[in-house]
Parts: sequence; C-alpha cells; structure tokens
Amino acid sequence: MRDTYGRVLRAGALAAAGGLLLAGCSSGGGGDDARPSRATPSAGASRTPTTSPTPGFTPDPKKAPRDAADAERIALAIVGRPDDWGPDFVERTPFLSAPGYWPVLDANCAWEAGTLPRSVLFSVTTYSEIPAADGKGPLRVAATVTVHRTDADADWEMAATLEEALRCPEQQLRQGERITDLKSLGVPYGADENLDTVMEQGAYLADAFKGPQSYSWQQLRIGQVSVAAVVKGAPGRAPADGTTALIRVSGLMQARAKTQLGAQS
Repeated sequence: MRDTYGRVLRAGALAAAGGLLLAGCSSGGGGDDARPSRATPSAGASRTPTTSPTPGFTPDPKKAPRDAADAERIALAIVGRPDDWGPDFVERTPFLSAPGYWPVLDANCAWEAGTLPRSVLFSVTTYSEIPAADGKGPLRVAATVTVHRTDADADWEMAATLEEALRCPEQQLRQGERITDLKSLGVPYGADENLDTVMEQGAYLADAFKGPQSYSWQQLRIGQVSVAAVVKGAPGRAPADGTTALIRVSGLMQARAKTQLGAQS
C-alpha cells in the first residue's frame, strides 16, 4: 500500500470527512459487483496493522471459527439479504457468489478472478437489486462477509482496500463497467464504536447507462471478520437512496457479526 495509513484520518474526521464522502459516490467490484480486498499486505505497505482488541467488542474464544465449515456457517449467518437493504430489494441471479470466489485487482487496475488466500477461511457475497421500473434503472447492490484466520489478517484486508483506491483511482469492474475518480477514507479505532471502517466513493460508468452514476462502498472489521457493502447507482435513482440502503445493511451485518463472535453481555 502506498503509505497505507498516511491517508487514514483519526476519529474526529469521520463525521466531517466521512459525511462529505457519503454525500457523493464510492466502490466495489467483483462477480459482478462485490470486491473483498486481499487479506495480505502489498509491497508498498509500510506499517503493520494493529491487532489490539476492538474496544466495544469482546470476543468469545468459544465462538471463534475452527475451520472453513465453521467460517461458512458464521458468514452465511451474517451476510446481507434483500430485506436487509430495504423493502423493495429482491435477489439477483445468481444470488450467492461461487464457492472460492475471490476477485483480485490486477496491475492494469482491472478486476479478475483470483484464488482464495490461505489467510481467509471463507468468503461469501450476496447480490440484490431494486429492479428497473417506471423509467428508473436497476439499483444493484452486493454484500460480502469474509472470515479471516486472525484479526491481523483482517487488518491487512482493510489496509489493502485503502491501497487499491490510491493505486487505481480508475478501475475496470468487468466489460462495459468501470469506476473513476475513486476516493478512499479509512477510520481506525476511535469512532463508530472504535471499529475499523473504510469508505470509498467514485463515479460509476456503464455502457447501459447515459452519464456517470453514484458508486459507494463501505467496509467494517469486527475481530477476524470483515463485512462490506457496495451500491451501484442507476438513472432515476437518487444517490441518497443508495446511501441509506448501504448504511442499513452495514449496521445489520455489524450487529450479526458481534452476535456470532462476541461474548454475551
């Protein structure tokens, strides 16, 4: 990562900078929308992510996943479903990502199929949408849950997410779809219950649409689990509609992750 945490803003910046960021547009790529970041450090990463316990979250060692089967059960219990985004969302086809799916941003800033890293026990993405209607395009969204082997592995994923926007402010999602003007904001411990948070915004360009649309990505880390959500705008859809849905699903997945991994209070 190019000065990975040099761009990270402390807690007090979340309300100001984060609010401005979410007022615009942000990111995610994948199969075809979701894009979990790699959980391994890139050559440019200069600082080892912290591994201290997450304030406001107490893990229960008995709930920690022992293997891929445990991780799959936990991920599927957390990942967002259509109703989690809002009442008008439905499943897309396919609804679940293929087993072992792991997108990678290549040297040319294009997303391609990769191999699940050893540091990841299980990762799953769900795809939902509000279908096109009344002259409005389809509002397409995706939610991803990745269960890492350790907290440190999850930290590296957050760092890699920041790096990708810095390295590639323009990214090819797939044929006929790309994002431009990508901006990234990382918030370390100290805000939003001291959870690691990454937000990205950019302009979404698709051959099927006229003009740029909003594009938003948010990712949170809870212990060894990361949850991410992405919204791709469409003609006739207000950016605020996507932002509301993204905040809603992110909050629900965060709460479920705490339930799945945390000690009872």
